[in-house]
Amino acid sequence: MKGFFDNVDHKWLMKFIEHRISDKRILRLIGKWLRAGVSEDGEWSKTTVGTPQGAVISPLLANIYLHYVLDLWIDHWRKQRGRKDVVVVRYVDDFVIGFESKAEAEMCLEALRERFGKFGLELHPEKTRLIEFGRYAIERRSERGEGRPETFDFLGFTHRCDTSAKKGWFMIRRETIASRMALTLSAIKAKLHRRRHQGIGQQGRWLGRVVRGWMAYYAVPGNVSRLRRFRDEVSRLWLRALQRRSQRHRWPWSRMKRLLRIYLPPAKVSHPYPDQRFRARIKAGAV
Repeated sequence: MKGFFDNVDHKWLMKFIEHRISDKRILRLIGKWLRAGVSEDGEWSKTTVGTPQGAVISPLLANIYLHYVLDLWIDHWRKQRGRKDVVVVRYVDDFVIGFESKAEAEMCLEALRERFGKFGLELHPEKTRLIEFGRYAIERRSERGEGRPETFDFLGFTHRCDTSAKKGWFMIRRETIASRMALTLSAIKAKLHRRRHQGIGQQGRWLGRVVRGWMAYYAVPGNVSRLRRFRDEVSRLWLRALQRRSQRHRWPWSRMKRLLRIYLPPAKVSHPYPDQRFRARIKAGAV
């Protein structure tokens, strides 16, 4: 969505909240949060729309707003207008909708634009796309003499249609968005420069926490090459920082490898395949 947090309609949001909360004191407090205003360069300005970005309550209010504007509406549309499978995945204001039928996808897209317009929202013109994707996309595009299916970015990953190496089964490959990884590496390089006077152990423990946290999110099946590349790039940045600090002494790679084994976690997949997770949920009765 285009500028979602800046365009949330306060009146509609309060109406949605009142569906579940009747305590007037809580409602007044939420209203004060929304009307608190914004201070930029020492100048205060009144806020009549939008939610305060950076505030801990903003994601909660955003999910309440979109629960009524999008979630309930798309569920109703799917039951009333859809004739084939429709799958929706939403995380705050980012969402992907999958259709089995192209005609239904086009019809829903137009209806969604109209729906959002009623609540002061707008689909992002550059990020909103209708693409052919899924189990049969590779085969169908090949039959038409077209290239591989388009990819899409969602929640930090580039999603692409692929087949397994051993049996040729369809799979959705998720890889870290290249630009996101480049930004993270750039930030690490800058922080290493600021930490250049710290001891090796202190630098290593900090880098270990950074790499471990990054991999905790991105270590999904099919993303091993990006995990290895990220770890290798961090290793290279650390080596260069140490070499610049110790210009009189060379840093042989054998010594560097010992440091990397001590402080940086290995690049390996730590998340299960999606079908394994879904099977576990079904077996446990979660869905």
